[in-house]
Amino acid sequence: MRHQWKFFTILGIGAVAAILDFLCGAPKIGGWPISGILIDIFGIFMAITMLREMIHTLESGRWGVDILAIIAVVSTMIVGDYWAAWMILIMLTGGDSLEDYATSQADKELRSLLQNSPRIADKLVNGKIEEVKVEDLKIGDIVLIKPGSQVPVDGEIIKGNSSFDQSSLTGESVPVDKKIGDDLMSGSINGDAAVEMKVTKAAKDSEYQSIIALVKSSEAKPAKFVKMADRYAVPFTIVSLIIGIAAMITSAVTNPALGWQAHFLRFAQVMVVASPCPLLIAAPVAMVSGMSSMSRSHIIVKSGTTLEKLSRTLTFAFDKTGTLTENQLVIDQVVLPENSSISKEELQSLAASVEQQSSHVIATSLVKSTDKNLIKPVTNLKEATAKGVSGEVDGKLVKVGKLSYVDPDQEKITINSTAVFVSIDNKFAGYITFQDQMRENTPETISRLRRQGIKQIMMLTGDRRAVADKVAKEAGIKESEVHADLLPAQKIQAIRDVKPDLRPVAMVGDGVNDAPSLMAADVGIAMGAKGATAASESADAVIMVNDISKVNDAVAISKHTMKVAHVDIITAICIVILIELIAFTGIIPAFWGAILQEVVDLITILLALLAKTKPTNPKQTGIEKQ
Repeated sequence: MRHQWKFFTILGIGAVAAILDFLCGAPKIGGWPISGILIDIFGIFMAITMLREMIHTLESGRWGVDILAIIAVVSTMIVGDYWAAWMILIMLTGGDSLEDYATSQADKELRSLLQNSPRIADKLVNGKIEEVKVEDLKIGDIVLIKPGSQVPVDGEIIKGNSSFDQSSLTGESVPVDKKIGDDLMSGSINGDAAVEMKVTKAAKDSEYQSIIALVKSSEAKPAKFVKMADRYAVPFTIVSLIIGIAAMITSAVTNPALGWQAHFLRFAQVMVVASPCPLLIAAPVAMVSGMSSMSRSHIIVKSGTTLEKLSRTLTFAFDKTGTLTENQLVIDQVVLPENSSISKEELQSLAASVEQQSSHVIATSLVKSTDKNLIKPVTNLKEATAKGVSGEVDGKLVKVGKLSYVDPDQEKITINSTAVFVSIDNKFAGYITFQDQMRENTPETISRLRRQGIKQIMMLTGDRRAVADKVAKEAGIKESEVHADLLPAQKIQAIRDVKPDLRPVAMVGDGVNDAPSLMAADVGIAMGAKGATAASESADAVIMVNDISKVNDAVAISKHTMKVAHVDIITAICIVILIELIAFTGIIPAFWGAILQEVVDLITILLALLAKTKPTNPKQTGIEKQ
């Protein structure tokens, strides 16, 4: 708490001053009360500090509101009302301390991952357990994972079976069963049975530690909107000075017999309540509250700037594979030649049987999409690198792969999708096409974005046009907004080519090839459920669960946060100006004016914390009213 020492210092000075004034007869030095001297010395120090900050603000090209706070402190000291000056200093330092406190409270959820970071591991050496630091674990080490303990680094189970809670990593509420040979993610919690694990990644490269690295990089950088108070600084300062000067002039006109101090006191009374603390508090507290809300929704936001830009975003660009789709192929069609003697089911059965031992993505997709009961034993299995595989199934020679491999004499077949060809006993038997598996909630996500005010939704992909158009149609993206056959540099150009009236632009991607595009966009959002990659490191926000609808949540939270910040600042300004007008009459002493300002500070903080609440406005959420 960087402001607390100032608050407690002025509080201590006030306590000493009170003892001197009320218990010791208000001793003086050269006619000046010692208590007043103490308060004035600290007041001068604070005024100089704020003046330096104000000059720094002006040098950066922004107009700050610190001038009002400086005027309020100096004014009360000039008129000799040192207790009012003390109250203003309490207000300023206390307001800053309250802001720090509110910020830290809102930030707790954003930092919750750090509290659970595994630090000690049970390493097995010659059958004995040795406690070692997680960072000292090396690839190949054997680690014991006790029931209820956290997996320290990424690894592979070599002994035992158990269930693991991965909710903090993937958002899955149900524990996942793991057996020998299965991978374990660091940060997951073991269930009821102990297992032995071989370390496959060093601590710095493991899942949980990668997430922590992202959290550490999510320090709230000063967003332009955090300085939105500066947008109101000029009019607010002018209005406040006009009211203060008018109060002083009115006092001089209506009460000419009074001295200049009495008239200047009226000006000081207005300046006391014109302190800009509420303006300076509102935006930062709301911003961090919004980041906290993002964290609860499994979205890590790296800066407050991201919230501002995302709330104003008019164009979304999506990668296709792994973002709009599951990055998993499924069977689209099984095509047989005319007068075929076998059924589509039999062709798929024979092809899957031959491919069952292959690790190729198409082979695994084929096997996954085929009923296990249809997969038969295969013998004499052979693989031709980059061509295909062959084997005998039920006494038949089955070849699966490229057309040139399965049947070189077959006429060329034009297919606008991923496909494998099949021959039986060296005779062409048909082919099987595949398509990307669309995420279940992709169409609704796109639809919600439009209802959330997004004007343009693009698809940027390196895949073929025909494949891209098919996915776009299913997702609800206009054909005119599909950009296919793109290299990474061309994706960047597509983002830069977005018209000014359709900006800011947000890019959503997941792969290494998306990293440049994420950096080029105004807001880069990475689908980072599988851990930190070049994409997540380049992004402004990372969705930590495998759920594309979190994009809608991110937009909704950002819109809600910025609305709260705007309303809070406008409310604070209205309250302050109202109190200034009352102070204009002279019925609010400077001391009580300072107390009223502290009340306004508290109201401002409480309003800003509303950013932590769940958005419900359909314009923010994109969810239609039932």
